[in-house]
Amino acid sequence: MTDRVKIKIEPYDPRWQREFEIERGELRDLFAPVAFAIEHVGSTAVTGLAAKPIIDIMLGCDRLADFEAFIPTLEEAGWEYLARFEAAFPQRRFLVKPAAPPRRVHLHAVESASAFWKDHLLFRDRLRGNPGLAATYEALKFGLAEQFGDDREGYSEAKTDFVESVLRGA
Repeated sequence: MTDRVKIKIEPYDPRWQREFEIERGELRDLFAPVAFAIEHVGSTAVTGLAAKPIIDIMLGCDRLADFEAFIPTLEEAGWEYLARFEAAFPQRRFLVKPAAPPRRVHLHAVESASAFWKDHLLFRDRLRGNPGLAATYEALKFGLAEQFGDDREGYSEAKTDFVESVLRGA
């Protein structure tokens, strides 16, 4: 049984960007000499945006099999591979760090030609480029966190219409 923790949205913290840079450097060292694309995504990647204090990192590869060869190395380095999420997202490999809660970093490995890759970067970039849109998203997140309490799945699902409207350019 997993402990359910109330969703907590925190004010923007400039340390999030530095934490991402540290993690990206460590990942590059683990993957050397292979050079995967490594991007900071999610709300912590948008300057000024309040967020759950979890650094989301998206790794792009040509084929998931190229990444999968590194899973044991990542596990040795303190990451936990959560294969169970592949039932819902078969196009993604998901790892968390540290292995025991509270988790500070999520790693999403996907094929860089996939819609998952393109949509996450597009959403991030649209929020970065439009402070009004980011503020609207922030208000939505605070409201949904209050509404859904510890229901992370419900919270994420409730953001879908907004995310899709941003991706459509509305």
